Amino acid sequence: MRHGTHDALPDPRNDDVLISVNGNLVHRNDAKISVFDSGFLIGDGVWEGIRLHHGSLVFLDEHLDRLFQGAKAIALNIGLTRSQLTEVLYQTVDANQMNTDVHVRLMVTRGIKKTPSQDPRLTIGGPTIVIIAEYKRANPRTTEKGISLFTSTVRRGSPDYLDPRLNCHSKLHEVIALNQALNAGADEALMLDIHGFVSTCNATNFFIVKKGEVWTSTGHYCMNGITRGKVIQLCQTNNIPIHQKNFSLTDVYDADEAFVTGTFAGLVPVTQVDGHPIGEEPSHPMISKLGALYAVTIQQASEAGHPHIT
Repeated sequence: MRHGTHDALPDPRNDDVLISVNGNLVHRNDAKISVFDSGFLIGDGVWEGIRLHHGSLVFLDEHLDRLFQGAKAIALNIGLTRSQLTEVLYQTVDANQMNTDVHVRLMVTRGIKKTPSQDPRLTIGGPTIVIIAEYKRANPRTTEKGISLFTSTVRRGSPDYLDPRLNCHSKLHEVIALNQALNAGADEALMLDIHGFVSTCNATNFFIVKKGEVWTSTGHYCMNGITRGKVIQLCQTNNIPIHQKNFSLTDVYDADEAFVTGTFAGLVPVTQVDGHPIGEEPSHPMISKLGALYAVTIQQASEAGHPHIT
């Protein structure tokens, strides 16, 4: 049975979570935005996915850096300071009495338009800010079994028409890539850059391991993932050779190990790419080592905490 890096264990508590819509907390069944909202009309907005671990929104500073950078790049005024947005985030998880194993989706759109249009001058009022906090624990079966990838014909685009590092609401090209992979019998999609080098996956960042060295793409054509950055840092501080470089599918098919990274599931092994088994051994020594180091990093970040405004 096919599965993916965002598979979560079911949790009935999610049936009654409160959603923050422009600062107002409402039951999930009553959480609504206008059909004239810029995000719904044209995918005009930015977002972040953040983990709540033992009362702390882990790596919040990095997530807010990326959110505000993305908003500035598309000339979207969030309308709140970092501290104000932090307060609303914690108010949302506090209202739901949440502490850990929680995934928080923060979405900011340009706001409501007076008529369907791309023109930002037709926006009425301020931005729309929605925060969805749900109990989500990654399905351990995904990490235990690993995932299979299929290389999509959809390329990660050039930064001169839509920077792939921008975490925006416009994800249709990634959806198309994923559908190709699903139709091919794989779990998720691997995507190449405009030059034909390996770039990223449809929703996660991609790494391979060759002869004790960790390789990932240059970063020019992939999402600047928070977890990706943490894994690179862990390699650098633990004397694990790490290369951000161009490499091809030929390198991938011959890899000793491969894995993907993301905020939700952390590090997930890749067992097959385009029908090619990855590695000759069922064990994943480098993935296990990096996964353990990442778990410690998460715990340390949680213990260090973040200013929790109540």
